[in-house]
Amino acid sequence: MGEPTVTPLEGREQAVPHPVTARTRQRRLGSMRTPRRPRLWFEVLLIAVSYWTYSLVRNAVPEQRGAALRNADWIWRAEQTLGFAWEESVNRAVNSVTWLIVGMNYYYATLHFVVTLTVLVWLYRSHPGRYAAARLVLFATTAVALAGYYLYPLAPPRLMPGGDFIDTVAAHQTWGSMASGDLKHMSNQYAAMPSMHIGWSVWCGLTVFALARLPWVRVLGLLYPMGTLVVIVATANHFWLDAVGGVLCLAFGFTVAYLWYGSLPYALPRSVPARRADRTGLRTGSRT
Repeated sequence: MGEPTVTPLEGREQAVPHPVTARTRQRRLGSMRTPRRPRLWFEVLLIAVSYWTYSLVRNAVPEQRGAALRNADWIWRAEQTLGFAWEESVNRAVNSVTWLIVGMNYYYATLHFVVTLTVLVWLYRSHPGRYAAARLVLFATTAVALAGYYLYPLAPPRLMPGGDFIDTVAAHQTWGSMASGDLKHMSNQYAAMPSMHIGWSVWCGLTVFALARLPWVRVLGLLYPMGTLVVIVATANHFWLDAVGGVLCLAFGFTVAYLWYGSLPYALPRSVPARRADRTGLRTGSRT
């Protein structure tokens, strides 16, 4: 009998692909959920594209004027039944003080964006380990708000028939609102529920209160959403129940972030932990 032939691979350990186990998948998922240092160019691009998409989708929602007015009438009657229909009284009282209502008009048109972007920049610079989770809260809040605009068109009080509410931007010819003048044709007038002025301002207020060190800055964080609530009612851009809708959307955003990161953003480490590869490289370099 001839000697058995031995193939070149026999006697050597053959390379077998490592199976993707449940533990491996969990490790990969955990890596995705670990906060990483944000990259400036990516964050600027992400925020710009996200806001452009938000505006595009919000304004593309059919206005559905009839349904929006019926819903506004229902909201107004519900508030009257509950005894909380304060919007008209606040609107007319503040409108009688010209300097105050003009200031509120500019507040409504500008601070919504300025303060939110300022808090995002502050998080990026001072709390990189918490930035991604806090940003996820804001993005998830805004995403679910878009569903609200589509499913529940709502006219703001200033557009309700009867003339009981005063459109303060039109009355005082102030600049900046997408709701009046020539700019109103560029914006969906019937996307009042939920109020993202409230959703975003409460996000800003909670973030500042939770993370700021100076007591007076923390107090300002709490006062900002309160002031925003007065402004949206005084300018007749929202019912106070729209504010409740904004808070519910924010609660959804926090839930998404908690499920993804396993913690509220403010409980995460302030700094981003060094990656394993970086730590290995540092140890290797220290031996040379």
